[in-house]
Amino acid sequence: MKKRIAGTVAGLAAAVACLVAAYPLTAGATLKPGDAAPDFVAQASLGGNVYDYSLADALKKGPVVLYFYPAAFTKGCTIEAHEFAEAVDQYKAEGATVIGVSHDDIDTLKRFSVSECRSKFPVAADADSKIIRSYDASLPMKSSMANRVSYVIAPDGKVIYEYTSLSPDKHVANTLQAVRDWNAKHKAQ
Repeated sequence: MKKRIAGTVAGLAAAVACLVAAYPLTAGATLKPGDAAPDFVAQASLGGNVYDYSLADALKKGPVVLYFYPAAFTKGCTIEAHEFAEAVDQYKAEGATVIGVSHDDIDTLKRFSVSECRSKFPVAADADSKIIRSYDASLPMKSSMANRVSYVIAPDGKVIYEYTSLSPDKHVANTLQAVRDWNAKHKAQ
């Protein structure tokens, strides 16, 4: 009996190792710096108010930090939303705006935009996952949901920074630094 259990456990461990190797949760075929950011228009909520968010319109004002997150009101996504909300004024000082995108429906995001985003930045609904797929930001094992991926997009529509990690810890710091670096380079010219 012990040999059978040990064999089963070893087999399961090997299968899990193969799945993790084939579908890593933090890596993927995300867009890279220099790639064109796919344009989109989506229903979004800012402070509970719904409107049509246009990436092209936002880029006319400066760089855009576009971050994808798996699901509203989950632990990591709540932490990340709070951190972005706390940093919005720093992004604004750099001439940048923030938009979050998930597969959640707009009714869920109306609540999320008020409570977790603290009415500081919009979150867009991508219930059919078209935006998520166009940015190669799907979770490997559940393609309808977004992985935790952050992009910084320059006003010319090019990706200037990409960061993927299921941990919400460094998305704000990394994207804010990317915006600052971009500004330093473009103000010097």
